[in-house]
Amino acid sequence: MKYVVGARGSQLSIAQTNLVIEELKKVNPDTEYEIKTITTKGDIDSRPLFTIDQKGIFEKEIDRAVAQKEVDFAVHSLKDVPSQLDENLILACIPKRETVNDVFISSDGSTLDSIKSGAVIGTSSLRRAVQVSRKRPDVIVKPIRGNIETRIKKASGENYDAIVLAKAGISRLDVNVKYTELSTDDFSPSPGQGAIAIVARADDSKTIEMLKKIEDSDSRLEIEAERALSDFVDSGCRFPVGAYARSNGSEMTLTVTAFSVDGKQSLHVSKTGDKNNPKSLGQSAGEELREKGVNDLALNWREKVEEWNKA
Repeated sequence: MKYVVGARGSQLSIAQTNLVIEELKKVNPDTEYEIKTITTKGDIDSRPLFTIDQKGIFEKEIDRAVAQKEVDFAVHSLKDVPSQLDENLILACIPKRETVNDVFISSDGSTLDSIKSGAVIGTSSLRRAVQVSRKRPDVIVKPIRGNIETRIKKASGENYDAIVLAKAGISRLDVNVKYTELSTDDFSPSPGQGAIAIVARADDSKTIEMLKKIEDSDSRLEIEAERALSDFVDSGCRFPVGAYARSNGSEMTLTVTAFSVDGKQSLHVSKTGDKNNPKSLGQSAGEELREKGVNDLALNWREKVEEWNKA
């Protein structure tokens, strides 16, 4: 038996896909896997991510290949996958999640706390940009694009003194670089950060059954809570909400943070509920955010995003 796996051509995407294949080979040792790389809109469009008013820019073309049976299943970074997939597709598997923390990488080994005033810090994430500004209002935060290796090279002190990005990508690529891990208290992660999503055709029961063998149940439940929250408040690249769900026995705690665009206002919600009812937990946290005025923060973001991009 041979499966064709769809993935982006980036080094991180290939590394993640190979990790998935390694796990699948442990439970299906006689099965072969071939990676087919597919270019997406997000690979072609060089604008900062938050200026592109379209969801699924890193997965739509790949999922279309799944639906059209050009590949058997697709491997994505979960945070790139919209909550609403094509009706013929299913989020078939979520393997064990990597760490959710962000990291700080600087040209001279400085930490976020110790870097010089006026330093230029690059990030592709609006959420991280505001979180940096809250911690260090005396630094300059600018958009940065490119794969992980490219962004690390840009943190050379010429145009950027430092960058902030997800630790999961560095771990999966096994990049040898010095970094400082940032606390989730100050840098609440994007919903789904650190997780891999495997998408298959909804009617392909044999493939789904095979993929389920490497699913991590806690990771699935935590992701469902975070995505339910994200759907409720309609967060995304243009309105960043940090969300992190953690299981503890039969319970789960979902911690959510939202900021005003200038970082001066913040909303914080922490909800604990039944681990096996994650969507209800996410919606409950979303309702509390709305009661606290999250929609006003969202409006402010949409007004300021283009101005921030031109800075």
